[in-house]
Amino acid sequence: MKKANDKIRNPLPQKTNKIKWRAIWVYLLVLAVLLVPQLGGRSLTEITWQQFQKDILSRNAVDRLEVVNGETVDVYLKPSFANDKQFKDVFKSTWGGNKGPHYFFSIGSSDSFDRELSDAQKNVPLNEKIPVSYLKRSNWVVSVLSWIIPFALLFLAWNYFMRRAAGGGMLGGGGSSIFNFGKSTATLIEKNKSDVTFDEVAGLEEAQIEVREIVDFLKNPDTFTKLGAKIPKGVILVGPPGTGKTLLAKAVAGEARVPFFSISGSEFVEMFVGVGASRVRDLFRQAKEKAPCIIFIDEIDAIGRSRGKGAFLSGGNDERESTLNQLLTEMDGFGTNSGVIVLAASNRADMLDPALLRPGRFDRHIYLELPNMNEREAIFKVHMRPLVTDHSIDTRFLAAQTPGFSGADIANICNEAALFAARKKENKISRQDFMDAIDRVIAGLEKKSKIILPEEKKRIAFHEAGHAVVSWMLKNVDPLVKVSIIPRGKSLGAAWYLPEEKQLRTESAFREHLCATLGGRAAEEIIFGEVSSGALDDLEKATNEAYMMVAYFGFDKKLGNTSYYDSTGQRDVSIQKPYSEETGRLIDEEVRKLINSAYSRAKEILVQNGSSLEHLAQALQTKEVLYKEDLEKILGKRQQPEHAVPALGKYQD
Repeated sequence: MKKANDKIRNPLPQKTNKIKWRAIWVYLLVLAVLLVPQLGGRSLTEITWQQFQKDILSRNAVDRLEVVNGETVDVYLKPSFANDKQFKDVFKSTWGGNKGPHYFFSIGSSDSFDRELSDAQKNVPLNEKIPVSYLKRSNWVVSVLSWIIPFALLFLAWNYFMRRAAGGGMLGGGGSSIFNFGKSTATLIEKNKSDVTFDEVAGLEEAQIEVREIVDFLKNPDTFTKLGAKIPKGVILVGPPGTGKTLLAKAVAGEARVPFFSISGSEFVEMFVGVGASRVRDLFRQAKEKAPCIIFIDEIDAIGRSRGKGAFLSGGNDERESTLNQLLTEMDGFGTNSGVIVLAASNRADMLDPALLRPGRFDRHIYLELPNMNEREAIFKVHMRPLVTDHSIDTRFLAAQTPGFSGADIANICNEAALFAARKKENKISRQDFMDAIDRVIAGLEKKSKIILPEEKKRIAFHEAGHAVVSWMLKNVDPLVKVSIIPRGKSLGAAWYLPEEKQLRTESAFREHLCATLGGRAAEEIIFGEVSSGALDDLEKATNEAYMMVAYFGFDKKLGNTSYYDSTGQRDVSIQKPYSEETGRLIDEEVRKLINSAYSRAKEILVQNGSSLEHLAQALQTKEVLYKEDLEKILGKRQQPEHAVPALGKYQD
């Protein structure tokens, strides 16, 4: 029935296409009929003046000559020579038959031809000389085509580029044609065309519960309307990059089986005034015609940024603000958009205009966070469905090794693992391939070919050993699972930690983490008597964390319970700081004191465990990579913090 209905619904376009193609063939046939006689040419034999004079003129076989355009001479033979053995074949093959012409030859000019012909006939009586006529001959088809073809080529080129420019509008948008600037560029996915369902979305159980109400309303609106309930007009998805905002929106469209308009916020903004507002109007007009349907605006902060925020720095943008005003009107204006639900996604909800987020427009805010361990395990299972893996893969173990990873990061790990296995010509993806993929995503690809001097290698080994010893002796630092001096990415060495998924961190945990961060620089100073530039990344992290402790979390006693953190993001573009210059100097002083205290503590720990530092550095220079079990042999069993979650496994070579 579905195929039959499709044929009944769209008979006219197919018929029109057939008619157009038939008309084109008719035009081509007429053009061929006109061109063939003109362009087919004449089947004449070309000869030279010497051949003409020796073989034809000497036998008195020439009936007449025609000089055409002062360039060629057509030779007409006498009909009495039609049966002559020399000219018999020429009469049969010539286009004009017995009438001719039968031969032609080229001349330099009419004057030179006249002289040569006169010299050849100087003894011939005047009444017997060959008659010569001079003609100006032109091909009217070629003349007409020389005018028509340039204009036709210009028209075809213009039509081609205009169609290419308007190509984006074939699926429901207006494209970028000069005649469609004000049309919506949204991509329309018809109902029953989306293959993404909630089965493809893992790790977003709470968010799925909230958006399922939208799906239920679109499928069975009477269940809600009979009680007087109103479905939210807009739902905004907020969360870090890669957490699945766009995927969740596609799943809503796939489950609801309704038309789905997808567009990016930046596509509304153009260099021409009024285009953005016009595209918003056209988008909602199309949506009303397709209702019930869903409009998904990705990265809505491109047009929904708070009006007037940062205008002094970035300048006013009337076009963006007019687009936002039109969006506000369409979502909650005098018109009614029954059956049209707007989904939006943004990474920076704090930058959005309050009028856009108020009830009546985006009534429901869904916050997506980075997945926890159970959610990461579910995401691994989804992305591993198409992969060919062996029995050694444990998704629980992989989830434990990837704290803080988003869904996009996990998808990237699965793809990288498949690439690692393919490079090694393996038939299945192993656990080690996933381990290599995790290292690749975190720190970059190994660079074993990078040339490192022996002195540099020794310094790097002590640097990483310093991190390992300090973190091993402090119980509130994340568990250390791997230390390496193999260059990866921009780093010459690295220490891998397995962060515990805690919601809160105490002041002592922050201070110990600072010590572990500065442990590498402290080890260099103790062993070599001076430091190097290799601790740049450590210093940057330590400084940022120290400023957070002092200015944000209120850990400093002199500043007291004061925080200068701005969760709204309004101070991001502000010139003036939220504190005085005196307070700023106090913050800088306390940050320096905090870092110096942590650095001194790290040096004390390393001095107390000098032999362990030496052994660990020597082992790193020999093996280049040490795992948890290797560290336990050198440093002993690590003291576990309270409520710590032990690591589920170790890296394996």
